[in-house]
Amino acid sequence: MIIFLFGEDTWRSRQKLKELKDKFLRDVDASGSSLTVVDGRAASLKDLKEAISASSLLAKKRLVIIEEIFSNKSTSIFVALNNYLADRRPVKNDNIIIFWDSRAKTKKTKNKEELLFTDSAGRDKPLAKAPLGLFKFLLKQKYTQQFNQLSNTAATNWAKKEIERRGGKISLPATQLLTSLVGGDLWQLNNEIDKLLNYKLASQPKLTESKETVIETSDVEKLVRGSFDENIFALTDAISIRNKALAAKLLEEQIEAGLTNSYLLNMFTRQFRILLQIKQALVVGHSPRKISSELKIHPFVAQKGVSQASHFSLPQLKNILNQLVNIDYQMKSGGIGIETALNLLIAKI
Repeated sequence: MIIFLFGEDTWRSRQKLKELKDKFLRDVDASGSSLTVVDGRAASLKDLKEAISASSLLAKKRLVIIEEIFSNKSTSIFVALNNYLADRRPVKNDNIIIFWDSRAKTKKTKNKEELLFTDSAGRDKPLAKAPLGLFKFLLKQKYTQQFNQLSNTAATNWAKKEIERRGGKISLPATQLLTSLVGGDLWQLNNEIDKLLNYKLASQPKLTESKETVIETSDVEKLVRGSFDENIFALTDAISIRNKALAAKLLEEQIEAGLTNSYLLNMFTRQFRILLQIKQALVVGHSPRKISSELKIHPFVAQKGVSQASHFSLPQLKNILNQLVNIDYQMKSGGIGIETALNLLIAKI
């Protein structure tokens, strides 16, 4: 069985992946010895074949998760892997193969469906010829699901349901303000929901018993707007004006505040991707208002971003994003810690 989970909303795709992993561990192999995760960015064809075709001594099947295969630098691997999978022989052993990818996606236009790849600078490009066959093959599989980034309206509905699922309540104006500040980034939105719920729980332990415990706009303004400025803009402001000492201090504060490695790196990458998009828009003469509309970001974010982007050139922003991609790889392979990696990045800018 082949399952394909892909798209830019990595929060929901990761949740789906976790759901499938948990089901496998619950129903097939509680020990986890029959579960293999392969980093597709660095894997060779031999690595992939061995993982896919391996059998388990302790369970009737294996679960093989191949992540980010479309970021692999080898062009020959795509055709070879496509042929290998299409041959069907490797999947006759009942192994479950999940391809998880955050950069490959489809986009429907009026006349056709485009097959795209998001590069490290956040730009969507037509998928290259080499991986095209593999992508089309995976799209034809029975179990395929794309996770597009949610619009502000959909993110508002998601936030409301998520807060209610956790036993909380939030007013509609507060939900709308929350998502106008955060947008459709569910990683950050989830982090802000955590803070809001913890704040309300601290003031009223039994969250659902009093109308006073409903999250209101004043709560969002107090917690989210401030954190939005301090966590993202203060840090990137310091980096943009090359105040490395202040940037290092602010980074240390965020780590001490308990932000997870994945959230912190995601926050960095998202902000510099926005800055690159803003810089590209400024080069062609767009106003902050038009930038806000085209990039679907809050006017406040656009205005602050215009100021920060003016301190960077396009090549500098592209280089920073490439370095963040490398940091992500090094972190996942255990090669470096998040604090060390980001401090080194700050020092180089």
